[in-house]
Amino acid sequence: MKAIRSILPYLKGKWNYVVIYTTCNLLSVIFSTMTVGMIIPFLNMLFGKDVALTSNPGFHLSKDGIANYFKYLLSDFIAAHDNNKVYGLVFVCLIVVFSTLFKNLFLYISKYMLHPLRNDIVLHIREELFQKVVHLPIGFFTNERKGDILSRMTNDVNAIEISIISMMELLFSTPLTVIFYFAILLIISAKLFLFLLILLPIAGLLIGRVSKSLKKSTVSTQEKLANILSIIEETLGGLRIVKAFRAEENRQNTFNQENQQLFNLNNNIARKRELASPMSEFLGILILCIIIWFGGNMALQTPAEIEPGLFIMFISLFYFLINPLKALSQLFYNLHQGSASIERIQKILQAENTVVDQPNAQPIQALQSSIEFKNVSFSYAGNKVLNNINLKIMRGQTIAIVGASGAGKSTLVDLIPRFHDVTEGELLMDGINIKDYKIDDVRRLMGIVSQEPILFNDSISNNISLGGDANDRTSIKHAAEVANAKDFILQKEGQYDSLVGDRGTKLSGGEKQRITIARAIFKNPPVLILDEATSSLDTVSERQVQDAINNLMQNRTSIVIAHRLSTVQNADEIIVLEKGEIKERGTHTELLAHQGLYKKLVDMQQVLH
Repeated sequence: MKAIRSILPYLKGKWNYVVIYTTCNLLSVIFSTMTVGMIIPFLNMLFGKDVALTSNPGFHLSKDGIANYFKYLLSDFIAAHDNNKVYGLVFVCLIVVFSTLFKNLFLYISKYMLHPLRNDIVLHIREELFQKVVHLPIGFFTNERKGDILSRMTNDVNAIEISIISMMELLFSTPLTVIFYFAILLIISAKLFLFLLILLPIAGLLIGRVSKSLKKSTVSTQEKLANILSIIEETLGGLRIVKAFRAEENRQNTFNQENQQLFNLNNNIARKRELASPMSEFLGILILCIIIWFGGNMALQTPAEIEPGLFIMFISLFYFLINPLKALSQLFYNLHQGSASIERIQKILQAENTVVDQPNAQPIQALQSSIEFKNVSFSYAGNKVLNNINLKIMRGQTIAIVGASGAGKSTLVDLIPRFHDVTEGELLMDGINIKDYKIDDVRRLMGIVSQEPILFNDSISNNISLGGDANDRTSIKHAAEVANAKDFILQKEGQYDSLVGDRGTKLSGGEKQRITIARAIFKNPPVLILDEATSSLDTVSERQVQDAINNLMQNRTSIVIAHRLSTVQNADEIIVLEKGEIKERGTHTELLAHQGLYKKLVDMQQVLH
């Protein structure tokens, strides 16, 4: 039921589809029952038991009222054709044909309504899931595997798509069908119906015990699929290293092991799921045989407790009921399978987004004076990454952050665009806590060039204009020119419309980095964050990229994480971090004269080079 409740909000504004779907299903069942109802007049005519009814008794919603009204219509039709009972058979056959026609017509309309409803729900689940993922703070993904998230957004959504059909039928179709058949069976014979009610729960209990075990197996399957996607994503991303270290067999064995376990789990689930239909059919036929024996005795008694024609109709309707009961058991199987996927998706949808706008967040259009870290500390998973940081960056200044790997440099600059929020102290912008500003406005002021160039499998122009106006070709070309990217772009066959490939694989390292710099220039931000933007480049590429960076930094407030200390000698202030604390600060000359940690870092790099 929890799975059903989680789907109901997606039906908002779609209840007209639900009403049409439910109504058409019910009409389909009614016309199907009319087809079965023709058994009695057919048998009566065949065995000469039919008694003509010449006066119109009127239509009444009861067993005798419906039977007498139909008998009058049949008698009137036969009388109109010289009392030839062959025409009575024609009348019965016509009703069967038209009943079957309308039954299938309404069944088609119900399915026609169901599929857009199902697809709309899946559409909104995918959109909501993707929206949640891109808005969650970066810290959320530290303990999450990409493959697991991909699996939830693909395999789990597909499982929900299948189970939604089951949910729709379980809620709006099959129960009505079963209730309608139950009502007709009750009208025909209350005694037989009560006997039936004793037997059906026993069958339902047996089917339910098997279906409950399906959910646990489904969770394991989705987890294995997530592991497989993680292995594929990691292997493709590191294929060069895999080949260089001759690790193909190692990765293959890892993949095969997970794939074999998935194979075993899928077989286990298939056995349980496919057991639903034959088990329910066998139990249904077993109950039918008991009903035939019990009802047959009622019909053979003198006087008979039930007319033979009505007894045959009861049996026929119950046989028709077996299929909905089979469907109901299969629905429960699918529902258990889908509910496991819904729970996995709900873990993402219900994940707390800790970096959000305050209720009365105010706009900010530009940096007027400064960015200030005031007694700032930051902890993650119980570990203190930054401790008591006090730093004021004036507008127009260039501040360099240096230190060994793991000192907390990237974490420090990630606080400025609110990728994380400080856990202690305050981060101020123009003297106001950054949490009091709108997140979009704060990030609009920031331009970021990271150590690893992040490009999307799109055109060069769309990568440069990311988040902006892709039709502003003049600004795109200007940004490329300032970033020293114009020459190599014009040499491409498609120039600015050339595709960069997956993660920019069609470009060299220097070309990719210059595209990301052009992206920052296109945005024209007042605050620039450079996270070791040249550390992974060769000497020639570094010179070209550094020239582009120098162009980018003009007239901006710049925070530079420096790996190569030679690139930050002209910074207004250099901040030396060690184990999350500021150990030294000053200009290049002042820090060298201090003969401290910064001097050791410089000397170490000179030795290495």
